[in-house]
Amino acid sequence: MLATGSSLIRLRGVTKVYGQGQAALMALKGVNLDVAAGEFVAVMGPSGSGKSTVMNIIGCLDTPTAGEYLFRGVHVETLSRDQRARLRRRYLGFVFQGFNLLARTSAQENVELPLLYRGESAAARHAAARDALVSVGLGGWEHHTPAELSGGQQQRVAIARAMVTRPAVLLADEPTGNLDTQRSREIMDLLWQLNVEHGITVLMVTHETEMAAYAKRVVRFLDGAVESDAPNPHPAGAA
Repeated sequence: MLATGSSLIRLRGVTKVYGQGQAALMALKGVNLDVAAGEFVAVMGPSGSGKSTVMNIIGCLDTPTAGEYLFRGVHVETLSRDQRARLRRRYLGFVFQGFNLLARTSAQENVELPLLYRGESAAARHAAARDALVSVGLGGWEHHTPAELSGGQQQRVAIARAMVTRPAVLLADEPTGNLDTQRSREIMDLLWQLNVEHGITVLMVTHETEMAAYAKRVVRFLDGAVESDAPNPHPAGAA
């Protein structure tokens, strides 16, 4: 389904309007954005700036009102709901502020869920989930439920779940928002490692300057448009 393009992700003139008539709200106003494979990009901006809306469109959780969204050269805005779902399952991983783990389910079973939806065999699911948990530093914690894990450990499980399908892009929406400073740094170190050592493209929405400092590039949104887009020459993860 995917063709080769010069950018992994490309947005051109993307707008998003919610509602109609006098109640219409333009959340995005002609956004242009390119993300190359292997980048670590932080998306920042005040509440209502459009940063989460653009991430939802990139994640195929929403569609643009107008404009183009290309993923590896394919026009995502022209795809059907089922085609977007397949793209999402195969190429994208998601990490949210609220962890979104099943409360009565073990860490391993939580991580296996995306593979279950794919129809993978039980043996393949078990092996992949164990490997993913080891990769985020949770080897030996497979059978613990979320209630038996700290907030930082729960977010590591969420990251393992996002990574178990080996996605091309990891979309992280305020991944440290519910964590203290030390746990936040641990999660950011892990995202940096996944980006640098495994080549995973990371797009992260955050309002925290200290967390954005880990990114190699910072895009700032204001009033539904890109206000600035600049490289970070000294990312914190490199230190």
